[in-house]
Amino acid sequence: MKQSSSSFLKTKTSRLALLVLLQIAFATGAFAQGNALIEISGKVTNEQKEPLADVSVQIKGTVAGTVSGKDGEFKIRTKLKLPLTLIFSSVGFQPQEFTVASLSSNLQVALVTQTYLGNDVVVTASRLPESILKSPVAIEKLDIRAIRESPAPSFYDALETVKGVQMTTSSLTFKVPNTRGFNIPNNFRFMQLVDGVDMQAATLGVPLGNAIGPTELDIQSVEITPGAASALYGMNAINGMANLITKSPFTDQGLSFYQKTGINHVGGTGRDLSNLTETALRFAKAFNNKFAFKLNASYMRGTDWLSDTRKDQNPNNLKTANPLYPSLNGDNNAVFDGWNKYGDDALAGSNTVSITGLTVDNQSAPPLTVARTGYWEKDLVSPTVDNLKFDGALHFRPTDHVEISYNYRFGKMDGVFQRGNKVQLDNVIVQNHKVEVKGDNFLVRGYISLENTGDSYNVKPTADNMDLFSGGSNSAWGAKYKNALNAYGTANNGLTSANFAAANKYARAAADAGRAEPGTARFDSILNVIRHINNWDIKSSLIPDAPVTGGSALIQKSRMYHIEGQWDLSNTVKWVNLLVGGDARIYEVIPDGNNFVDFSRSIEERNKPLADGSFGKNVLYKKYGGFAQATKTFWEEKLKLFASLRYDLNPEFKGKFTPRVAAVYTAAKRHNFRVTYQQGYRFPALFEALSYVNNGRVKRVGSLSYINKGLGYLENSYTQSSVANFNAAVKTANSTDAAALANRNLLVVANLPEARPERIKSFEIGYKSVLLNNKLSIDIDAYTNTYDGFLGQVQVFVPKGETVGSDAAVIAMLDRNRDATTASADGNNGASKGQDRYRVYTNAKNKYTNYGFAIGTAYNFYKKFSIGGNTSFNKLKSGSSDDIFVTGFNTPEWSANISFSNREIVKNVGFSVVYKWQQSFLWESPLVTGRVPAINTVDAQVTVRVPASKTTLKIGGSNIFNNNYIQYAGGPTLGALYYAAVTIDGLLGK
Repeated sequence: MKQSSSSFLKTKTSRLALLVLLQIAFATGAFAQGNALIEISGKVTNEQKEPLADVSVQIKGTVAGTVSGKDGEFKIRTKLKLPLTLIFSSVGFQPQEFTVASLSSNLQVALVTQTYLGNDVVVTASRLPESILKSPVAIEKLDIRAIRESPAPSFYDALETVKGVQMTTSSLTFKVPNTRGFNIPNNFRFMQLVDGVDMQAATLGVPLGNAIGPTELDIQSVEITPGAASALYGMNAINGMANLITKSPFTDQGLSFYQKTGINHVGGTGRDLSNLTETALRFAKAFNNKFAFKLNASYMRGTDWLSDTRKDQNPNNLKTANPLYPSLNGDNNAVFDGWNKYGDDALAGSNTVSITGLTVDNQSAPPLTVARTGYWEKDLVSPTVDNLKFDGALHFRPTDHVEISYNYRFGKMDGVFQRGNKVQLDNVIVQNHKVEVKGDNFLVRGYISLENTGDSYNVKPTADNMDLFSGGSNSAWGAKYKNALNAYGTANNGLTSANFAAANKYARAAADAGRAEPGTARFDSILNVIRHINNWDIKSSLIPDAPVTGGSALIQKSRMYHIEGQWDLSNTVKWVNLLVGGDARIYEVIPDGNNFVDFSRSIEERNKPLADGSFGKNVLYKKYGGFAQATKTFWEEKLKLFASLRYDLNPEFKGKFTPRVAAVYTAAKRHNFRVTYQQGYRFPALFEALSYVNNGRVKRVGSLSYINKGLGYLENSYTQSSVANFNAAVKTANSTDAAALANRNLLVVANLPEARPERIKSFEIGYKSVLLNNKLSIDIDAYTNTYDGFLGQVQVFVPKGETVGSDAAVIAMLDRNRDATTASADGNNGASKGQDRYRVYTNAKNKYTNYGFAIGTAYNFYKKFSIGGNTSFNKLKSGSSDDIFVTGFNTPEWSANISFSNREIVKNVGFSVVYKWQQSFLWESPLVTGRVPAINTVDAQVTVRVPASKTTLKIGGSNIFNNNYIQYAGGPTLGALYYAAVTIDGLLGK
C-alpha cells in the first residue's frame, strides 16, 4: 500500500520514460520508408469558387496532413506511393475524399455547404473514429461551429444546453456536468478528458470544471457520452463522460487573440454590479508537416456568484428541534440551521448545547436544544475569483504514419467547491505532463497530474472555530445562555410560554457578547489565523489572550500517474475488427495529518508531524485494467455488432469484469437504430477510499475497512437518525438516564458493511437520422440503469469505550453526553464517556433503478434559419425500504432547451437564442436538503464577422432577463451575465 516517495517517484518516472521511448523507437522504425519525397498541391474553394481557408487536408489512413491557407491553397509533402486518397473537411461543409493518381496538375476541390453534420465523426464512444449516426451508445457532439454560435458565455457553459446534460455551478470558475441522475457538486461518477487525459484533481476527486482545460481559442469540439462508459474507460466513467478535443498545430496555425468583457450581479444575487474579464492568446506553427508546436494562455477574473439562501432546514416541527416549545418558530427558532450558514449545524447533531433544569410557566420544562449562532457563507468566502491557464505542446511526425507529442498544462484557480462541506478554493494549482505516440493503428499515452490545494480552507470548520475562538467553548457558551434565560425570567416574573421566544433572543445576544462580528478588523484577524491552521482540532494560541481552538486549512497534495495504450488489430485479424488496450494508474497522496494520513502510524500519532515535518509515508492507491472490443458488419453494412469486455483490478478489492454488447441497424440508408447492454464498476475515488478528515465534531473517513481498526464505526455504532429519534423521546423526561434506558429500543445499530465497488447495469435503445435533404436531424435515446452497492456517506455515533447495546452505550447517546465541549449547561454529565461521530463512505443496502429518455431535433426550415430543441426525462424508481443513507437522485424529472438561430441573417451577421427550462426537484445532500425551484432562462447572442481583419465580435448574455435561480440546494444564486467578446483568429498563419 505504501512505499518511499522518492524511490517510488524515481522508479515510476524512469519506467514511464523507458516505455514511451521504446514505443517511439518501435513506431519510428516500423514505419520508416525509403521512397522519394513527392509534393501534392492544390486549391480548395466553396460552391461559389471562393477560396476556403483553414480546410483540413489529410492523407487517408495516415497522420499526415495540412491545412489550406487564406487563398485556399495547400501543399503536402510525403514519401508514400501513389495513388493516395485525400480527405478534405471543414466545419459547415460536407467532407470530401479525392483520389490522387498522378502529379500532373494542381488539384481543384470545391466543398459543398452542409447544414447539419449528419456525417460527423466521433471517437469517444468506441475509442475509434466512427460516424455519429452509427455509434453504439448515445453520444452528443459540440463542434467548433456550434461552439461559436452558442449564446453561452463560454464553450464550457454551452454544455448546459446539450441533450441530457445537467450542469451544476458551484462557482464562477467551477462547473460540473452530469447525465442521467444522482447528481452532486463533486461528481465522482462523471469523467472529463482533455485529449484523452483525465482532468481530475485527485484528492478533491473531480475535474475542476474547465480550470485546467482548453481555452476558447484552442477548443475544437466536445463529445459527451451520457451513461456508463466503464466497459472501455474503466473507473469513474459510470454516469457519463465528456471528452474535450483541442486543435492540432498542424491544421490550425497562426496567432489568435480573444478578449471578453462582461458584467454580472445586475440585481438580486446579493452582490453589487461587477465586472468580468477574460483574455486568451494562442500561437501555433508547423514546419513542413514534420514539426509543430502551439502555446495557449488565458486569464479570467470576476466576482463570484454568492450562496446566500436564508432558508431554515431545521424547522421547529422536527425532532432535531424543540417541538415541545411551540413559541420557538420562524425567526425565533433556537436551532435555526441555515442553508448557507455554518457553525449552526443542528440538523447534523453538532454545534448545539442541551440546556436542562429550566422552569417555564412555573413547571419543570423539558430540555432545550440551542444551536450556536454561526456565520453566513458570504462572510467566510472571498468574492473575487480568477483562473490562470497555460498549456504548450510539441509535435513531431518522423513518418507519415507516426506522430509523437509532448503536452504541458497548468491551471490556477479560485472558487467555491462543495463536498461534504463548502470549501474555499484559493490558489489551487493542477499541472499535467503528457507524452503520446500515435500511429495508424496504435496509441500509447502516459501522463502525470500534480495537485496542490494552495491556500484553500474548509468553510464549516472555519465557522465552528470562529465561534469557539471568539465566543468560548460550547459548554461555556451554553452556561451563559442559560444564565441569561434565568435572568430574563427573574426580570419578567418568570419564564412563560408567552415570553419564552423573547427570552431566547435576549439569551442569544448575551451569550454572543464579545464574539467576532463580520466586517470588523478582529473578525478578519481571527479568520486569517484559523484558515491557515492545518489541523482542524489542534490547540493554538497564535492570538494572545484568545481562547485556543482549531483551524480549517485544506492542504492536499497528490500525484497521479497514468499510462495506457491501444492497438487496432483489424488488419491482422481478418474476420473481425478487433481493438485491444490496457491502462495502469497510481495515485500518490502526500499525508497532511488532517485529510489524509499514514495508516501505518498509530491512531494517536497520525495527526502529529514527524521530526522532518512530514506526516509519514506517502499513500498509494492503484488500479490496473485491460479491454478488448470486437466489431463486425453484416448485410452490406446494414447491421453492425459490438462486443467488448474489460477487466479492472484494484488491489484493495476483487477484480471486476465489465462487458458491453451493442447492435446498430441501418434501414433505408438513413434510419439508424441501436440497442446496448453494458455493465460498469466504480472503485471508490481517492477521497472516498482514503480520507481521514480530522473535523473534530464529525470525523469523515474513507471506505477501506482497515481505516476502521480501533475506531469501531462499522460494527459498534448507532445510526444518526435513530439517535435523533431517541433524544427526542427522552427529552420529555428531562433527558435522564432512566428515560434513556426506557427508550433504548429506538436506537438502531448501524452494522455498516465493508465497502465494495459500486456496480451499474445499463440497458439503452436509440435512434438517429438526418432527413429532408440533410435539413432535419432526429436523435432519441432511452435507458434504464440499476445501481448495486451505491456509494455514499452515512453518519453514525460510536459510544466511547462502550459496546452498542450496553446500558453505558445507551446513556452515551444522550445529547448532554455528546462530548466534553458540548456538555449540558448544568454540568450534568453523569459517568458517561460520551460519543464519537463519524461520516463514513459506504455502500447502500438497497438496489436503485432509474430510467428515462431524451429527444433532440434540429430543423433548417428556411434558408439559414434553424430551430432546434431537446427534452430529457429522468426518474428514480422508489425503493421498498429505507436505506442507511439518502442516495440523492438530485435530478429534475423534466428539462428542455429550445433554440432559434441564423448563422448569417445578413452577410457576416448571425444570431442565436436559447430558452432553457428545468422542473422543480428535491435536492438531498449531507450539507443541505431542500427543494430547488423551477428554472426559466433565455440566452441570446449576435455575432458580427469582419473577414478582412479576421475578427469576430460577439455580443450576448446568459439569463438575459435576470430570472435569478439556484441549481442545487445550498448553491449560489445565478443571475444575468452580459458580455462582449472579440476574437482575432489566424494572424501570421498560412
